[in-house]
Amino acid sequence: MATDYILFIHGVNTRDRREEPTYAKQLIGHINRLIGDSYNLKPIPLYWGDVNIQSEQDLMSKVAHADGCWHQLWFKNTRQNAILHFMGDAALYISRSVGSKIVEALRIQIEQGLESASKGDRLHLVTHSWGTFILFDILFAARWNDTTIPGHESAMAIRRCFDGLEPNPEEGIRLVSIHTMASPIAIFSLLDIVKGENQALMPELTENQAEQRASHDITPKLKQLVANLSQKEDSNKLPWRNYLHPADPVAWPLDPLIYSLVDGLKQDIEIKDIISKLTFVESLMQPFSHTALPMLLYGGQAHDSYLDSVQVAQEIVLTIQQTANRA
Repeated sequence: MATDYILFIHGVNTRDRREEPTYAKQLIGHINRLIGDSYNLKPIPLYWGDVNIQSEQDLMSKVAHADGCWHQLWFKNTRQNAILHFMGDAALYISRSVGSKIVEALRIQIEQGLESASKGDRLHLVTHSWGTFILFDILFAARWNDTTIPGHESAMAIRRCFDGLEPNPEEGIRLVSIHTMASPIAIFSLLDIVKGENQALMPELTENQAEQRASHDITPKLKQLVANLSQKEDSNKLPWRNYLHPADPVAWPLDPLIYSLVDGLKQDIEIKDIISKLTFVESLMQPFSHTALPMLLYGGQAHDSYLDSVQVAQEIVLTIQQTANRA
C-alpha cells in the first residue's frame, strides 16, 4: 500500500520540543479519526522554532541593560515575548546566517521523515503562516541557487526530495496536494518583477534577467514544478487549498491572484480559498468586522485556529482520498 506523507511546517512564535513537536497534534488527531484505517498515513511535523533563540537572547542582552531606557518602556513582557518572537522569527529567517541554520534543521528532518518513501508514495504539504513563506522560499526562491552561500547544499538536498524540482527533477516523492493556512503567500506577488508592476519600470530586462534579479521570487521555480508534474502520464490538477479565518489579518486569498503569477497555472493547479466557519461568539462580532475590535479580541486566536480545525482536517482528508483514487 502506498504511503501518504503529510509534511507540516509551523509559523512564527512557536516554541516547542524538537524531539516531539506538538503544534500540529490536534490537527493530526482530527485527520486520523476522519480517515480511518484504509490509508497509510505518515505525518511529519517539522520544527524550526528554536533556531532563533540564541539570537533573540543576544538582542535582549544588548537592549535590556541597566543603563538603558528599557525599564521605562510599557508592555515589556509583550515586547520581549510575543512581538520579538513574531517579528524576530520573520526577520532572522531572511538573514543569511540564521536562515541557513533553519534550512539545515529542516533538511535533516525532511530527509529523516522521507527516508522510507518510495516512488509510488504521495506527499501533502500543510503550511501555517510564516512557515509557508519559509518552505516556499526554500523550494522555489533563486537566492538558494548561489553555490557560495551557507544553506545552498541543504536547500538543494530538500529540493531533491521533491519529484519535479531541480537539481534532480526525476527523483523524490510526488507532491499531490498543498494546504496553506493563514498564508501571507500573496505578498510574493510583490516580488514578481517579471509580470508585476516593476516590469514597467525596467522594460529593458528580459524575463531571464528579471528572474535573476528577483532572488526571493518563487514564480519561476513554481512554474517549473507545475510544468514537470503536468508532463506525467497520470497527471491531474494539483489541488491547492488555502484556508482563511475572517478575523485573521495575516490570511490572504489566492484565487485568482496566484494564476496571474505563472502562465498556464490554471490548467495544472486547482486553487480553492476556504473560509473558516464562525463560532457563535465570533458571529456576534460580525457587525463590527470593519473595526479594529474583532482583530484585537480574536486576531491571535483566529490565526492559530486552523491547527485545531475539524473543517481543515476534513478538507485534507478529502484531498488525500481524491488523490489516492487517481493514482
